[in-house]
Amino acid sequence: MPENELGIGIIGMGWMGQVHARSYSLVRQRFPDADLEARLVICSDNVAERAKSARDRLDFEMATTRWQDVIEHPAVRIVNIATPNNLHVEIVRAAAAAGKHIFCEKPVGRGPEETARIESLARQAGVLTFVGFNYRWAPLVIHAKRLIDKGALGELTQYRGRFFSMYGSDPLGLLSWRFDREISGYGVLGDIMAHVTDMALYLCGGVRRLVSNSHTFISERPLPIPGKGTHYSRGAPEDPKGAVSNEDYVGALVEFDNGARGSFEVSRSIFGPKNQMAFEVNGTAGALNWDFERMNELALYLPGEDGRHDGYMRLVGGDKYPFHGNFNPGDGSGLGYEDMKVIEAYHFLKAVAEGKAPTPDFGDALAVAEVHAAMIRSWASGGWEEVTSLRQE
Repeated sequence: MPENELGIGIIGMGWMGQVHARSYSLVRQRFPDADLEARLVICSDNVAERAKSARDRLDFEMATTRWQDVIEHPAVRIVNIATPNNLHVEIVRAAAAAGKHIFCEKPVGRGPEETARIESLARQAGVLTFVGFNYRWAPLVIHAKRLIDKGALGELTQYRGRFFSMYGSDPLGLLSWRFDREISGYGVLGDIMAHVTDMALYLCGGVRRLVSNSHTFISERPLPIPGKGTHYSRGAPEDPKGAVSNEDYVGALVEFDNGARGSFEVSRSIFGPKNQMAFEVNGTAGALNWDFERMNELALYLPGEDGRHDGYMRLVGGDKYPFHGNFNPGDGSGLGYEDMKVIEAYHFLKAVAEGKAPTPDFGDALAVAEVHAAMIRSWASGGWEEVTSLRQE
């Protein structure tokens, strides 16, 4: 295998596994100067037809129904985990023991303690890790981060993060694994609050304490057919139903380490927003806000001294912003969801090729889990809870 060629095995070939496969394949095209070559060696899925279909459509060399075959393959240097959450501990343990570098989709573990266990396994094995907090990689989000870091907004005072998605708003939406506590662990806490919390930590810094609540609005759903459809699929009123065993909604008020105040709110059963992963940041000298539903725009408030431009300006994505030009030249030619995943894949492959720790890694996932553990404690206590360490030695 050439030195710059990185053998990849993907475990779980549903929607997200397919996204990862396409992303790895596109890194060479979108980042030709990086001299990175992703080799799609083997994919696995417990549904044989899905594994074979992924092999044929996405140009893997092999397909299997055993995830262990991915880890055992000598050409695989990177194990990419896109399975339901209940398999993550076992797969990470095996991959880490085999010395394979690991990409795992969020929330890594089914709950905070499981995430801490996974982080410890990988850290003690000394392998490189990466997590799919893909909204970090939108070019205008990276620009927002750079503005905040250089102090353009002054001292941060308020932060509001939210992720409102309608994927669970239909009572006839199938009871996929995401609604099953045994398989998924927590509901929106892990599924979409993970993105909100990670973005807040990325942009605003650590959380000191919080108060939180949760709720389940739709208590039962039609049962799915294994291997068929996605978590957006719909059943019929007469279909047999099962109980939803995790939460549809989580909200929190937070205090950051830097003194800023804010709120996090997520819902999968809300009616209206389609896929609104968004944040608003206010400082003593300016403000900005971003919404994934309009991912190629950033609203920026940086008033001048003369007061003649005292209002928000609308920035439109273009090749002056980080990585946009790797996809489209000029202003106003927008990027999409999978383009963020290609940027994400590029950063991970580059880190592995250089032997450098990438970010966000399992340590970042652990920081998110520590905030979520405080939320869970607050659900029980009804009061404010401190964010404390979960790191395992």
